[in-house]
Amino acid sequence: MIQKSTLKFLATLKNNNNKPWFDANRKAYEAARADYAGFIEALIAAFGKSEPSITHLTAKDCLFRINRDVRFSKDKSPYKSNFGAYINPEGKKSLKAGYYLHLEPGGSFIGGGLWQPMPAELAKIRQEIDYNLPEFEKVLHSKKFRDIYGGLTVEEGQVLSRVPKGYEPDNPAAAYLKYKSFTALANLPDTELTSASLLTTAVKAFQTLQPLVRFLNSGISE
Repeated sequence: MIQKSTLKFLATLKNNNNKPWFDANRKAYEAARADYAGFIEALIAAFGKSEPSITHLTAKDCLFRINRDVRFSKDKSPYKSNFGAYINPEGKKSLKAGYYLHLEPGGSFIGGGLWQPMPAELAKIRQEIDYNLPEFEKVLHSKKFRDIYGGLTVEEGQVLSRVPKGYEPDNPAAAYLKYKSFTALANLPDTELTSASLLTTAVKAFQTLQPLVRFLNSGISE
């Protein structure tokens, strides 16, 4: 589970997003980050029984920095008001699909897949879907997947208005070929985050996502 103090720190940071406050509360930040990192370590160990390829990872391999990149953003707030971890055998900078846990009071979620892949990887995924549509739909239509995720996440700006070049408009996979990201996400209420059942919930969510991640990566690897 996640400690309530960790959620409190992130909520307070959101309302005091400046360096002087952060410096004055660095010990609280370090405690909150250690709490989150500890849960990620436990999640790697537990999910690793189903996905051996991740067992070599540590939390450090997966956690993102709390500092924001403000170079091209109108929002100059120096810090994120969330913790995020991308669990991928190749580390958090991998170009392949993986698993993600986002911790943010009132806005936490779990899931994964591949968000905004590079053009080469995106082309390979689309080709894999075109070649193996029945297998892809079997993953998306499974009861476990629908119960937890509902379906693929549809984000504004992440779906083309027309099928990409090289595919016919009447392609049976046309609806999926328009996607620019292939992710599935499930919300985690704050009450679940501080519950003793969080680890079980997270492992189940990742196990359910596993067929999608493996499908995407099989396409990229070919």
